[in-house]
Amino acid sequence: MPVFTRLRRPTRTTEENRQEEERPHPAVETAEAEEAEETGGPEDAAEQRGEAPSKKLTRRTPHALHALRSRCARLRARHPRAARAARWALHGLAAALIVGALLLPNTAGALRPSRFTRIPAEAIVGAVLLLALPRRPRIVAAALYGAGIAVLTVLNLLDIGFNEYLGRSFNVVLDWGLLDDAEHYVEDSMGGAAATAAAVGAVVLVLLLVVVMALAAVRLSGLLARHRTRATRGALVAGTVWITCTALGLQVSGVPVASDRAAAALKVQGKRVRDTLRDEAAFEKVARSDPFAGTPADQLLPDLRGKDVVIAFIESYGRTALEDPVIAPGVTGTLDAGTESLTGAGFEARSGWLTSSTFGGSSWLGHSTALSGLWIDNQQRYRTATASDRLTLTKAFGRSGAWDTVGIVPGVQKGWPEAKWFGLDKVYNAFRLGYRGPKFSWSTMPDQYTLEAFQRLEHGREREEGKNLMAEVILTSSHQPWAPLPEMVGWDELGDGSVFGPVQKAGKDPGSLMSDATKSRREYGRSVEYSVTALIQWLERYGTEDTVLVFLGDHQPIARVSGPRASRDVPVTIVAKDPKALDEIADWNWTEGLRPDQDAPVWRMDAFRDRFLEAYGSVPHPAGG
Repeated sequence: MPVFTRLRRPTRTTEENRQEEERPHPAVETAEAEEAEETGGPEDAAEQRGEAPSKKLTRRTPHALHALRSRCARLRARHPRAARAARWALHGLAAALIVGALLLPNTAGALRPSRFTRIPAEAIVGAVLLLALPRRPRIVAAALYGAGIAVLTVLNLLDIGFNEYLGRSFNVVLDWGLLDDAEHYVEDSMGGAAATAAAVGAVVLVLLLVVVMALAAVRLSGLLARHRTRATRGALVAGTVWITCTALGLQVSGVPVASDRAAAALKVQGKRVRDTLRDEAAFEKVARSDPFAGTPADQLLPDLRGKDVVIAFIESYGRTALEDPVIAPGVTGTLDAGTESLTGAGFEARSGWLTSSTFGGSSWLGHSTALSGLWIDNQQRYRTATASDRLTLTKAFGRSGAWDTVGIVPGVQKGWPEAKWFGLDKVYNAFRLGYRGPKFSWSTMPDQYTLEAFQRLEHGREREEGKNLMAEVILTSSHQPWAPLPEMVGWDELGDGSVFGPVQKAGKDPGSLMSDATKSRREYGRSVEYSVTALIQWLERYGTEDTVLVFLGDHQPIARVSGPRASRDVPVTIVAKDPKALDEIADWNWTEGLRPDQDAPVWRMDAFRDRFLEAYGSVPHPAGG
């Protein structure tokens, strides 16, 4: 009888058990190979040559990463249908990201579904390029291609934001500094925490976008490589269709089927950069040519001698305030009532239009354009102008020797070296006006308080014999976001501004307006009414026979309020008791009163300085002339 002996398996050590557990199942190895192929991993080249995946390459994978991939591979092996569906979902998402970014327009009005149903030429060219490259160069090229699309997407989003707020596109040479101003604006409007969160969030989103787009392009490049024959045929067909659609001008819903949106955007950005760099040298020559540079002191503004002249800029006071059906009734009513009350006080006024060099923001560009006679529409021109010895209108008053020149600038909260270029002997910034009340969002103090402080510190005090006052006053209460808004209080109750505490607390929250254009328009109109009312009441209360007031807007409100096709026109008004002051500008044909007619003369803002100087007797003398 045969005897059977049980054979025992030798006892394994703990290390042998661990190695056995980590040794992948054959199905797992297959799943790992599929995963590597999808992401363009080391086995991709071997697969393209028809070889088995290299074990050496697998061993070089870091242990933690290899373990993670092994676990994922096990899940795919257990659930092959779900894994396949997930893979194709990722492929589809990657393709949608790339194609959507290539077709993304740079204006909010163009964000329509029909814009994303086109055939982008850049996707076809990219596919052909990736199909022609071996594995490693292909992965690098795909990553750079995706990152480049991400950068273009960021520029398109910046264009959308700038068009919505400033009515123009983003300038990659000049406008990075405005992002810092935007952060300060958010800080002033919504607090430091919100500003920090917004800045950090924006940086994280940009970095995440670059990474995601690069990974999407790499994934699609791996898919193209695994299906090289079909991908080549598809690219050929897509290219043929694109060329045919371009030749025939085929459209869907009024939008061309064939698109080269990304290439066109790059071309526009490149042209903008070239034009900006060329403009710097050309503008420097223009800034040096000044017809009044050599005018003697006694020939500057002789017809205004003996007058106290105030030039007041009202923030965002534009044509929209007088013509928009939602905004205009309140503003025009305020202007008409002001005309009547000033006439009763013995004043007369003439009003016209100026076309501002800026739109929606960058107020300093409008101020410097009006006062220098130069068209200053970007930060580069501003730097060039303020570094020159250009004779500004405010400096002309000071150079004549007949006026003390002061600046009332409540919006300035740090050093302001440009004061010297403007020719201001003394500057009162946000900290020198004695205000102890609350801020109203961006505005550091209500305009009524600013004007009362100006009266107390400069306009109401005695001056040296033979001297008058010339002041540049910046009124900021109509600065966005127009919430909360100040209200008029008794002039004798202003004190140090603490009276505005309850008014500020009862006001609207800025965030409540940011998503509602109609509310923004209404509150913008209310802010202009307040600023104009404060200025009119100040003039009635403190104006004299020798007071000449010039007030104007610096730019239109943001495009979300003024509309996408709004002009850049702003009202300008001169008010005086002495009829001779207005007789000097009779040939300007401006409208009587504080409200200019729609068809009143319109000048470019850079024409104002020379017309004003000549109207009041200044004689042009170019430098060296």
